[in-house]
Amino acid sequence: MILRTFFHLCLPLLAVILFISPTARISAASTKPSSPDQTVLAYTVTLTDLLRIDIYQEEDLRTMSRVDAKGNINLPLVGEVRVVGLTVSAAQKAVENAYRDGRYLRNPQVTINVESYASREVSIQGQVRSPGRYPLPIETNMSVLELVTKAGGFTDTAKGTAVNITRISSDGKKQVFTVDVDSMLKGKDKASISDNSLVIQPGDIVYVPQRIF
Repeated sequence: MILRTFFHLCLPLLAVILFISPTARISAASTKPSSPDQTVLAYTVTLTDLLRIDIYQEEDLRTMSRVDAKGNINLPLVGEVRVVGLTVSAAQKAVENAYRDGRYLRNPQVTINVESYASREVSIQGQVRSPGRYPLPIETNMSVLELVTKAGGFTDTAKGTAVNITRISSDGKKQVFTVDVDSMLKGKDKASISDNSLVIQPGDIVYVPQRIF
């Protein structure tokens, strides 16, 4: 009799646990905390950035190095390591590989912090209402459309279908992209435009030509 009474008292509680528990498990599994370093790690290392390089349990190898004109940093023992154009996360791996491949460290754990950011500016000239130089955000991208908007938009005589972006890479190579910004303003997609040409990089020169009537 006592066992039967105990069973009847526990049955509702057991049903509640079985009903709630799966939901709680799914909620816990699907909730992942965002990394506070996610934005920083997405930053692309630029010429003249000043970097602090730390290696776990290797105090003697801690150093500060500025990215030189060739895109390299100079590190104890291994010398030059190319990091320009890499995200902070990728630069950390490049330094780890340098110490591992040189057989100086078996399993290096590298942390890189940007101590001083390089000047990040772009120039826009031609048929925009406010031509000039504009600063780029540090840890987010700016598109050519956003730059044109910051420059006050096109003039009435601008040829927005053929905006030129001139880019000089760290190895001295020159690239010129032609972007149909007018179609972007109207919400039209242009399949021939590469993603690389849409994102403005430090040192880019943007020129908006004039329409020929």
